Amino acid sequence: MRKIKLIWDFRGPAAAKTAEHHEIHLKEYIAMEKLPLNITGFTVVNDMHAIAFMVVTDEHMIPVRDALKPHRGELYEG
Repeated sequence: MRKIKLIWDFRGPAAAKTAEHHEIHLKEYIAMEKLPLNITGFTVVNDMHAIAFMVVTDEHMIPVRDALKPHRGELYEG
C-alpha cells in the first residue's frame, strides 16, 4: 500500500517551534479520529523554514487532506 507524506510548511524565525508544536496537533488528530497512523514528525530545513508532517495511506489521504489542509504532499519511502 502506498504511503503519502503530508507536509505543512512554516517560515520565519519561529518556524522550528511552530512546526514542533504543529506535530503535537497532528498526533492529537490521529488519536481523536482513532486512525491507524503512527508516523509524524518535524524537520528544520534552515533557520527560516521548518516542516511538520504526517504519513498516511491512500485510504486515509483524502479525508485527512480535506480536514487538515496540508500545504503539499509527496510519496513516502521509509
